[in-house]
Amino acid sequence: MRIDLHTHSTASDGTDTPAELVSKAAATGLDVVAITDHDNTAGWDAAVEALPDGLTLVRGMEMSCVGLGEDGLPVPVHLLAYLFDPGDEVFGRERERLRAERIERVRGMAERMRADGLPVDPDAVLASAGPSAGRPHLARALVAAGVVPSVGAAFEELLAPHGPYYVEKADTPLRNAVEMIATAGGVSVLAHARARKRGRVLALREVRDLAEIGLGGLEIAHPDHSDADRDVLSGLAAELGLITTGSSDYHGTNKTIRLGEFTTEPEQFEQIVGKATGVPVINR
Repeated sequence: MRIDLHTHSTASDGTDTPAELVSKAAATGLDVVAITDHDNTAGWDAAVEALPDGLTLVRGMEMSCVGLGEDGLPVPVHLLAYLFDPGDEVFGRERERLRAERIERVRGMAERMRADGLPVDPDAVLASAGPSAGRPHLARALVAAGVVPSVGAAFEELLAPHGPYYVEKADTPLRNAVEMIATAGGVSVLAHARARKRGRVLALREVRDLAEIGLGGLEIAHPDHSDADRDVLSGLAAELGLITTGSSDYHGTNKTIRLGEFTTEPEQFEQIVGKATGVPVINR
């Protein structure tokens, strides 16, 4: 079985619609794919409706969180949430808050750019973003306006944390996120926790603390992980009894990563399914 548990659609910062995403997953030879857009479940229904025969769909989300970095300071962290009940009231309110934070952040960054004379229209950027606005939408606007040659170039300077237009957002504390996902019947997996090319990383002692309150697993095989850091995470998962996953983090044309470039072992996937009580996987 080929299982990819981390992908994005146009419901957040991917370039494939949910229907296109599941179609491409089947064409690529995947047996299981998870839709994990940022801070929302807006793509779930369309992905279910378009699901091809023979493909299993895992409904999930990638949640914007903040944890403790190796340097003792707060660090942004992403947490994958699988098979949770979208109707859970507390978790639903937090997703709404996160989406509002995203909108205000993108608007703030776009307004700073416009004030500096860059040809960026905040309303147009937000209109194009759909249910989950993010920096990639600003990057595409900058490319379209001819300000930068590529999305990657936009992130290197203008949209980077050290850049002139960066705006912080109030993400969910990791501990709270793990607890909310568990209460909603889902399984939480830390996404690309050692992705050093993205900047500072989460302290390993934080992972140990999270395991004690219900963290489900660690994403280990990921495009942004070095072999050495995969080994560190694998050892930690074995120590703590956590599920291990591998995923592409596919974003369509926004990144050069292929669907199914990294995959999850079937027995690890079955552990996620066995632990979840929120919603079932969908088969055709």
